[in-house]
Amino acid sequence: MWLSALSGEQRGALLGLAHNVVVSDGLLDPNEEGMLNEFKREMELSPALEGEYLELDGIGATFDTRKSRIIALLNLIRLSYADGAFEIEEECLLKEISRGFGMDDEEFKLLDNWVRRLLSLESEARDLMR
Repeated sequence: MWLSALSGEQRGALLGLAHNVVVSDGLLDPNEEGMLNEFKREMELSPALEGEYLELDGIGATFDTRKSRIIALLNLIRLSYADGAFEIEEECLLKEISRGFGMDDEEFKLLDNWVRRLLSLESEARDLMR
């Protein structure tokens, strides 16, 4: 969602952060892999490009606007739900990223709540199409 608004540097960094999220719980679920492929398509990155671990130090300088930080977090939170479970390791990592962006826990909760409502609406739409 809105990934095309990110700069080239931010797109590469988001792919690295996404890699961090999917490996944080030790498992790569097919749904997570599918979402990573969606990210690459939306960001116009090569499908063959593999995400690599990204250090979090200085991540706020890469995502230097509130808009880019919100885009990154919404997508990463959504990715963390792709396997059907929001694992504690994923939550801790995402909170660390949000702190690197200068956001507090209340802002993180708002974003998480928005993603959960979006996922619920998407599920409802799929049910309507059956």
